[in-house]
Parts: sequence; structure tokens; C-alpha cells
Amino acid sequence: MKITLVLLAFAMVAPALLAKRPHRSVRLAEFIYDQAPYPECHASTVVETGPGQLVAAWFGGTKEKAPDVGIWVSRRQNGLWSEPVEVADGRQPDGTRFPSWNPVLFQAPAGPLVLFFKVGPSPSTWWGLMMTSTDGGASWSAAQRLPDGVLGPIKNKPIVLADGAWLSGTSTEDEVLGWRVHFERSSDQGATWDRTAPVDRGPGLDAIQPSLLQHKDGSLQALCRTKQGNVAMTWSSDGGKTWSPLAATELPNPNSGIDAVTLADGRHLVVYNHTAHRPDNAWGNRWPLDVAVSTDGLAWTRVVTLESEPLVHGYAYPAVIQTSDGRVHVTYTWGRKRIRHLALDPLRF
Repeated sequence: MKITLVLLAFAMVAPALLAKRPHRSVRLAEFIYDQAPYPECHASTVVETGPGQLVAAWFGGTKEKAPDVGIWVSRRQNGLWSEPVEVADGRQPDGTRFPSWNPVLFQAPAGPLVLFFKVGPSPSTWWGLMMTSTDGGASWSAAQRLPDGVLGPIKNKPIVLADGAWLSGTSTEDEVLGWRVHFERSSDQGATWDRTAPVDRGPGLDAIQPSLLQHKDGSLQALCRTKQGNVAMTWSSDGGKTWSPLAATELPNPNSGIDAVTLADGRHLVVYNHTAHRPDNAWGNRWPLDVAVSTDGLAWTRVVTLESEPLVHGYAYPAVIQTSDGRVHVTYTWGRKRIRHLALDPLRF
């Protein structure tokens, strides 16, 4: 009788245990830090600086928009993340301090590590800055303000085009003109920039924060966050100089940040919240957090659910890269309290 009861209890619990097991593609899951000298964090970014070496950054402070919010950096070497260090803030020459926002790390080919970020009272009034590191993020140059009208990559990493130019996806959140996507291109390693015209909204799509994909035929695709319940896309056939009107993809979006990357095998991968925008909730539920893949950027297949349990503030603003060993690395905000890091094997999707 006791054996029967034990077996019955196991049969009831086993499905729940199996449901919580990581997907077979997840090779590593960890927090970048456990304790921090600030209550909230958000908007992580991650980059590979050398084999087995990662650098991550995010903003942290009292809360988003608070003047004490700065940019924090941690380095992963020999399997361990370093203690986070604040490397930038919004202090002005007159002593005023503004919040810092949305860092973006970019390892320039044969060049320094670049950190882009924003400073200002709000997304409608912020400005772009950049700083560089020649030692893999251990030390940083002074921040340099980008030219007027140039914001830098607004959330997601730039890409390097076939001609060596850097292309950044960026956007504006004007209180009058609304949300608009545009792109910024540099042919001289960030010394000067050209800015495209705003992308046509298409069927009334309010979009920001584009993430760039590179197709085998040379075309470019950008996936964007929207207020309309779906990830939006736009295409370029001339190296990012002009772009098609926005169109909705089949991927849902609860008005939350996404990120995407083109893998070495040609597949495209996106990390996003697989839930739609709700009229009664300005940002929707930022869970679950999923990975989807595509061969053409049009038809997407969900392959991994990274997080599914309801959580206050959810799992948000993912950043994704593929490193030289083929692994896919994802960082994201975990409940606005910590930054989560996962390493995935894309051959096991």
C-alpha cells in the first residue's frame, strides 16, 4: 500500500518537475550578480571580447528615470563574473545629474570595445554617448557625446556590413511625433555618422528598438518592438541606406524589448516575450521569455521557453549574441532585481 501511494504521489509530481527542467539546449544558467548597491536594474547588453571572455553591462539605480541610475559593467573570465563596477553616469559639468539608459556593447573588428549609452531626463530628451576600452572592459575612456541628431544604437548591438561599415538600429520617442525607427551608419569606425530618414510606419505601427539580421542574399532585416501587439519588421536591399515600410510579423509583442541575431549557419534567432499587448496593461506581461528561429525571417518556430513562471516585472529586454565557439548567449532583466545569463547550444533546439 505504501509503495502504491509513493508511486501515485510521484506520478502526480513528476510532470511538474519535468516542466521545470531546463530545455536540452540550455548549457548554463546563472545570475551575473547576487547583491548590488542599488535596488533596480534593467536593459542588459553582452559582448564577446575573446574566446571564453564576455562583458555585460546594464543600468542600475534607485529605479528607472532616477538621477542616480548609472551604467554598470561585469566581465566573465575563467567561468566567473567579476563584481559589477559603475563605469558611467549622467553627471553634468554644473553638477546636475541625469539618469543613464540602455547601454549597448560593441566589439569593433580589430578595434577597441565600444560602449554606447544614453543620458537625459527621458527617452524623448536623452542624447547619445560612447566610450571605449582597449583592455576588454577593465578600464574605460572618458565618455564622448555623439553628434547632434545621432543617438547611437538605442538598445541592440550594431552589425558590421560587408564593406566594413557599422550599422546601428535606433529610434526616437518624441512626445508629439510618437515612436519612429531609423538607422545610423558609420564608415570610419564611429568617427562620423550618417542617419537615415525615419522608416515609414506602414499600417500605423509605433515601433522602436530595432534589432538587425543579415540574409544570405545581402538584404538586411530589422525586427522592432511595437505598441500594436506584434513584432514589426522592415527590410533594406542597399546596405541599410533605405528601408521598406514597417509590417507586422507573426511574432507577438507585449510592448517590450526584443533582440535577434543571425547565426553562423544562416538561421535567424530572436529572443522575445511570447505574449501580446493587452489594452488594460501598458506593457503587457513580460513572460514567458522565448526563443524562436527562422530560415527566411518570415516564418518563425518557437524552440525554447527560457522563463515561464509569472514574476513581478517579468523577464525583459533580452540581449543575444553568438560567440566564436558557436554558443548562443542571452542576458535579460530578471524582475528588475538581477541580470540573468544563459548559454545555449543552437544545435540542440
